[in-house]
Amino acid sequence: MVPGRLLLLLALLAAEGSGGSERDENLLVLTVATKETEGFTRFKRSAQFFNYKIQVLGLDEEWHGEDDKAAAGGGQKVRLLKSALQQHADKEDLIILFTESYDVLFASGPAELLKKFKQAKSKVVFSAENFIYPDRKLEAKYPQVRDGKRFLGSGGFIGYAPNLNKLVEDWKGQDNDSDQLFYTNIFLDPEKRESINISLDRRSRIFQNLNGALDEVVLKFENSRVRARNLLYDTLPVVIHGNGPTKLQLNYLGNYIPRIWTFETGCTVCDEDARSLAGYKDGELPFILIGIFIEQPTPFFSQFLKRLQTLHYPKKQTQLFIHNHEEHHRSQVDTFVKEHGKEYRAIKVIGPDDQLENAEARHLGMDLCRQDPSCEYYLSVDADVVLKNPETVRILIEQNKQVIAPLVSRHGKLWSNFWGALSPEGYYARSEDYVDIVQRRRVGIWNVPYISNIYLIKGKTLRSELDQGNLFQSSKLDADMAFCQNVRDQGVFMFLTNRHPFGHILSLENYETTHLHNDLWQIFNNPEDWEEKYIHENYTAALKGKLVEMPCPDVYWFPIFTDTACDELVEEMENFGQWSAGGNVDNRIQGGYENVPTIDIHMNQVRFEREWYKFLLEYIAPITEKLYPGYYTKTQFELAFVVRYRPDEQPSLVPHHDASTFTINIALNRVGIDYEGGGCRFLRYNCSVRAPRKGWTLMHPGRLTHYHEGLPTTKGTRYIAVSFLDP
Repeated sequence: MVPGRLLLLLALLAAEGSGGSERDENLLVLTVATKETEGFTRFKRSAQFFNYKIQVLGLDEEWHGEDDKAAAGGGQKVRLLKSALQQHADKEDLIILFTESYDVLFASGPAELLKKFKQAKSKVVFSAENFIYPDRKLEAKYPQVRDGKRFLGSGGFIGYAPNLNKLVEDWKGQDNDSDQLFYTNIFLDPEKRESINISLDRRSRIFQNLNGALDEVVLKFENSRVRARNLLYDTLPVVIHGNGPTKLQLNYLGNYIPRIWTFETGCTVCDEDARSLAGYKDGELPFILIGIFIEQPTPFFSQFLKRLQTLHYPKKQTQLFIHNHEEHHRSQVDTFVKEHGKEYRAIKVIGPDDQLENAEARHLGMDLCRQDPSCEYYLSVDADVVLKNPETVRILIEQNKQVIAPLVSRHGKLWSNFWGALSPEGYYARSEDYVDIVQRRRVGIWNVPYISNIYLIKGKTLRSELDQGNLFQSSKLDADMAFCQNVRDQGVFMFLTNRHPFGHILSLENYETTHLHNDLWQIFNNPEDWEEKYIHENYTAALKGKLVEMPCPDVYWFPIFTDTACDELVEEMENFGQWSAGGNVDNRIQGGYENVPTIDIHMNQVRFEREWYKFLLEYIAPITEKLYPGYYTKTQFELAFVVRYRPDEQPSLVPHHDASTFTINIALNRVGIDYEGGGCRFLRYNCSVRAPRKGWTLMHPGRLTHYHEGLPTTKGTRYIAVSFLDP
């Protein structure tokens, strides 16, 4: 962010947060919080943003206010409030707001709050809601109303100090008695209601209880500020309360309010907790344990291990825990540990023979960090995550959140590693901003109810709020859903950041493991990863007309395959092993014949013809249309195969025309290293290409003009991939 914009936003922040006056000095906010949860921290920040004066009651006191088996609780809050009000009982001009804290945030400042309170013309104003609680039998005693919400909510109320003192002076209940029932009985007593002068904020001008009112509330974006608007009453509430089962909705609203917001830069207070790692030497950086989970056969796993190696974080400050559930990946894991194990502080591997299931393995990895006091962070990564940003670990640590995930999604899809909302049953529901976050049209740090695939947790959080049994175990939910539910139940916020591009998630659907190199078959399911692994790094330049050579008339030469693509295609054919001469019936493809027999294996023999056709259409056709102007091809082929040349087998090929409109020949190994001799001579032009480059393709017309021969291979084995394309 440029300094000028930063100064402007800071000025806006100061302006929006202020609005104080001498009258605001007569306002005091009281709340109860026995421990500092993330919800409480959010509440305090919203209060600071708008310059509220807060007094916290009961901090570090043991909480007795609710019993999980009881229908209601909260009496402890009344006791604490009664004690606090005694010193203010005679301050007739003092206005006191009492509110919950863990599930509350402010949407505007004291001036608006006081104005709306005084407009209510009551000495005490309670929040209102649509549901009666905790005793439905009292419904008949409530006054009937024509408009607005009928029932009292105890989560927020505002009044003059003497009146509030009078409200609670008769409290003699227990800490686990119901505060809601206590206030309800006072309100339903006409004499007490009149003497204290109590009314309800029926139209949500001051208080917005979200329970039963989610359809009423929308976000209003205006002048770099975001407000929650009640559509039913066309009001802008000052205090937002995520009561009952609506805490997750409050978390969603908390992503936007209170904020100085722009969709270009995200929220300016995203860095409020941030800590910079700049300037730290490697040995000073936090010790991190990375848990790697290979729970099913996964394409491009070799690339996953390479990216793990290139993470910009010191390996001596990193321990690895690897759970490999798949026999298919055993050799890759073993090779990685053998070659790189000593680079890390330590590596622990749980393999297929250990028969450890997903939930138990994830618990074990997390527990390794939990039990090690030196473990400051735990990063959980699934093998289907393509982590392309080498700074990911540092970025996540610098955000300084208890639990945070980087956004990763499937290429071109809305499938990602987070949910923006939950259904009433606790499963996926799409939030209003989900698509914008996935597509990075809205950028920031987001409080979300579900994360998976990759996330970072502070070690001290694992040893405190999340120091329980197996967080991943559930009789009804899968491991990730159980984990997220348990984290939410402990009041720990899960965040997602999309402020940087991090990578994506692989599609694991239809991944076959029946081939030697199964990634070759992934061009449909994971095309971007297929391209990265198999298409030459200079192909894009060739597509722009650069690096394209013409060694003979109308013969073009350009890079197409990586060394890996060449090697794996050769190894796949040799593994299949059924090399045959061109006259064999195996070489009859859709009615076509090779004009001249070769020692070859056809793509359809290894069930690769669909993938090969996709490759031709995506990568060969665009260059063909560029190099042969006016010609358009659908890259249909009858013959596509890998040819093998050996001095003692078939060293060369006699002069012939290809049965094609045009032909491509891709060199699959390296002349002078893997073989000697070879090449192609075009007789009409008396022009030869004698040193084919590995991964480069020769493309030339087939019938009529480019009569050619294969030059003798004098040593070693030469492989080329050939396609006769027509039209």
